[in-house]
Amino acid sequence: MRLVIAAVGRLKIGPDRALAERYRDRAAKTGRALGIRSIEIVEVRESRAHDAKRRIIEEAVALSSIVPDGATLIVLDRNGENLASDGLAAQLRAWRDGANEAVFFVIGGADGLGETLRQRATLRLAFGAATWPHQLVRIMLMEQIYRAITMLSGHPYHRD
Repeated sequence: MRLVIAAVGRLKIGPDRALAERYRDRAAKTGRALGIRSIEIVEVRESRAHDAKRRIIEEAVALSSIVPDGATLIVLDRNGENLASDGLAAQLRAWRDGANEAVFFVIGGADGLGETLRQRATLRLAFGAATWPHQLVRIMLMEQIYRAITMLSGHPYHRD
């Protein structure tokens, strides 16, 4: 199974990018033994449109073009489901055991995510009720994926 984080915007070189890459690298190394072939981050350009609705549409089109037919789509959405870490681990296990070829986690831009992507999603995932910068959401998602993979590998979860 392939895991892909598709996000609007680029993480600049520096501590944010280094931290996201550190979690991605650790998750990829641990995940190989669990049938996770790769963990990728794909960045799409932020729209330059002057109108927020137009930016959302343009970014949704760019994100949609990355997600292949048949892939499992998870969108990060402030109105989505708040999964505990062990819940995300259980979802990853189910997707892997269900022979999913690819799971795409999609993070919209500063103006939000297009409704067409939300409707297509298998899961709408939230990180609580607070508003988070989308760059920070990427780091938090990478950490949660790493944590879920370590749990699936048998590493003890300190909350049990």
